[in-house]
Amino acid sequence: MNTVFKDASIYENGKMVTRNAVFDGKTLCVETGATSGGASVSELNKVIILPGFCDVHVHFREPGFSYKETMGSGRAAAAHGGYTAVCTMPNLNPTPDTPEHLKMQTDLIEQTDGIAVYPYGTITMGELGREHAEMEAMAANVIGFSDDGRGVQNDDMMREAMLRAKKLGKIIAAHCEDNSLLFGGYIHAGEYAKAHGHKGICSESEWKQIERDLKLVEETGCKYHVCHISTKESVALIRDAKARGLDVTCETGPHYLVLDDSDLKEDGRFKMNPPLRSKEDREALIAGILDGTIDMIATDHAPHSADEKSRGLAKSAMGIVGLETAFPVLYTKLVKTGILPLEKLVYLMSEAPRKRFGITSDVGFSVWDVENAYEIDPEAFLSMGRATPFAGDTVYGKCLMTIYGGKTVWQNK
Repeated sequence: MNTVFKDASIYENGKMVTRNAVFDGKTLCVETGATSGGASVSELNKVIILPGFCDVHVHFREPGFSYKETMGSGRAAAAHGGYTAVCTMPNLNPTPDTPEHLKMQTDLIEQTDGIAVYPYGTITMGELGREHAEMEAMAANVIGFSDDGRGVQNDDMMREAMLRAKKLGKIIAAHCEDNSLLFGGYIHAGEYAKAHGHKGICSESEWKQIERDLKLVEETGCKYHVCHISTKESVALIRDAKARGLDVTCETGPHYLVLDDSDLKEDGRFKMNPPLRSKEDREALIAGILDGTIDMIATDHAPHSADEKSRGLAKSAMGIVGLETAFPVLYTKLVKTGILPLEKLVYLMSEAPRKRFGITSDVGFSVWDVENAYEIDPEAFLSMGRATPFAGDTVYGKCLMTIYGGKTVWQNK
C-alpha cells in the first residue's frame, strides 16, 4: 500500500519546493498524482522530506564498550534522527590500528542491518602517539584516519601521518587538544567555572594545536579536517587557512551552536570535550556557519552508561548523545528563529559531509513533521545513551520515517 504525502516541502537541488509525493515502500516518487490505487494518505500533510543526513563523527562503542552502545543501537538511533550514513570514531578496544583490529569492527558492521557505517582507522597505535598505525594496510577499508579523543602531541608524528595520508588519498580528521594546556580542566575556563569552583579548560588548548596542524598542512599538502571546533580563535584560524588555499575543512556540533557556558548546570549531561564555551565563541561559530568557514555539522554522538554520567560536572565521563536530537534542536533554535535557512542546515548535515569524505552510498531520505511541538524525552531514544543537555526542551521536528537502500530503517508508528 502506497503512502501519499500531500503538499510536502521537499529538498531538491538545494531548494525547498512544494510537491505531492508517493512512497511505495521502496522509492519516493514526486508529483505522480497517485492518490488512487488504494493508497494510504498520510494524515500529516505538509511534512518536509529531506535527504538522509550524514554524520562524520559518531561513537558506536563496539568493539570494547558495548555497555555504552552497540553497532545495532547506534544504527537505530541514527535512523531515528534521519541519518543514513555515519563515520565511526576509533577510540575503541582494540583500536582499529591494524587490519586485524579493524576487522573486528567491520565484522560487526556486516552483521547488523540499517544505515551505512564507515569506520576511521587510528593515526597511531592504540591512539598512544608513540608509533604510527598500519595506515597503508587499512586504507582501503577506512574513511580516514583519526586519534579522536586525543590530540597527536608530537609534531613529527603528525607531520609523518599527514604525508602518509596524502599518499593514500585519505583525510586526517584531527581531535585538536594540547595536553600541556589542560591542567586537569573539565569545563570551559570561563565565568561559570570561576563562579562555581570548577577547573577550566582554556580555549588555547584547542586552537593552539589547530594552529600547529595548519602549518603542517601547508608543508605537507594533506587533506585535513578539524573535529568539533568550539572557539572563536579556531574559527579565525580556519578562515585564514581557507583564504590561503589550504585543503582544510572543519565541523562543529549542534550543542556548540545553541548553548554556551552560561547554560551549564551541575549535571553530567552538560559535560563534553571540547566543553561548552562562551557566548562570544558560540556567536563566532554561528558566523562561521553562515560564511562557510565551518563546513558541516557533526554530532560527536558519545554515549555513556547512566552511572558514568551521574557524577556531576567534575567526575562524569565526557560526552553526550546527539543523533536523535540534532535536527530538531537546530531546526527549532536556528531555522525557526531565522538565524539559518533550512536549505543551509540540510546542506551542512547531508551534502557537505558526503562531498568532503567521498561518501557516495545511497543517500535515502527522511520525512519530518515540523508543525507540531514536542518535548525531548531521553527515555524515548533508541541509543543506549541518555545524557543530553536538551532533555525536556520543547522542539519542532519529529522524524516520521527514514528510508535507506530501499528499506524503511525507521518509522514512527
